Amino acid sequence: MEAVYNGHLMAVPGEALTLYARVDGSFSLWDYLRNGRRYGHAPATNLPAYDFTPDELWNRLEKDGRTVCNGLLYDWVTWQIKNSSPFHRLKRVLEVLSPGAHESLIPGEPTRISIEDVRDIPTLQMPYGLVPLTHASAAVRRIVGLAYLLVWAWEEHVRAAEFFKVPVTDRIVLLVDEMESHLHPRWQRLILPSLLEVVRALREDVKVQVIAVTHSPLVLASAEPLFDEAQDALFMFDLVGQEVQATKAQWRPRGDANAWLTSEVFDLKEPRSVEAEQAITAAKAALKDPNLPLEEVRRIHNALYRVLRDTDPFWPRWLARAEAAGIDP
Repeated sequence: MEAVYNGHLMAVPGEALTLYARVDGSFSLWDYLRNGRRYGHAPATNLPAYDFTPDELWNRLEKDGRTVCNGLLYDWVTWQIKNSSPFHRLKRVLEVLSPGAHESLIPGEPTRISIEDVRDIPTLQMPYGLVPLTHASAAVRRIVGLAYLLVWAWEEHVRAAEFFKVPVTDRIVLLVDEMESHLHPRWQRLILPSLLEVVRALREDVKVQVIAVTHSPLVLASAEPLFDEAQDALFMFDLVGQEVQATKAQWRPRGDANAWLTSEVFDLKEPRSVEAEQAITAAKAALKDPNLPLEEVRRIHNALYRVLRDTDPFWPRWLARAEAAGIDP
């Protein structure tokens, strides 16, 4: 089962800047000014969206012999050397998307990483030292790629609006697949609220819609303070036979990640190991059967003892049953 958070619904999606972040580090971008027009000639002829492989995102995207995007490595260093407004936006976006104050994503000075590669590589100033982006973790690379493409897409959209002499959009749609991919649980709790906030680093009054697919109960728990039933929605994807069915779930705050795991959204009986779930399931059945043979009660007790810690909250429910059967806890 997959959970899909559809946050902050808005009208006229065709006039929104739309960014799709895939789980493999690739991206697609649709800008109605650049992809919905052919060099200013009306009526518009739709062009394909800009599709970035991970390599094209980092190094360069070319179409029909033209450079569409210089790539993260080139643009980052160029913006930083010029101390330009895109670089200041990038720093702000990275700050918002950081995994926390203890590990902020702060750009460092560009550096060479090899005598065989003459490029200056962007770096991040991490608590443990300066890290070239090409050597950063998968989680950091994914978030950095998203931050760069957001800033780049916005900058190019503004230029296109100036060229066509039309207003800049006030709507951005972000589609994110497997939002929690590569992220530490601490980061999973922050990423969804951060995405809703980060677009304000591009424009204060912008409206943002996030459509996020996740298997993480922490992501859903993080949405609880933000969820507005008037404009937000949660959908579940279930495999029924050979068909995938989408169902809108009734929103109800659960309080913590374990409660989300055992809800109908994730359908787990227990937020534990398989062995612990099996032992507790047997114990719950035993609680309803006062005539269960002593040996079976003892077997269940021993199974619980193997898989549950001493402070597990299930023990008070079980120990009365074990004592009634004459088993010394």
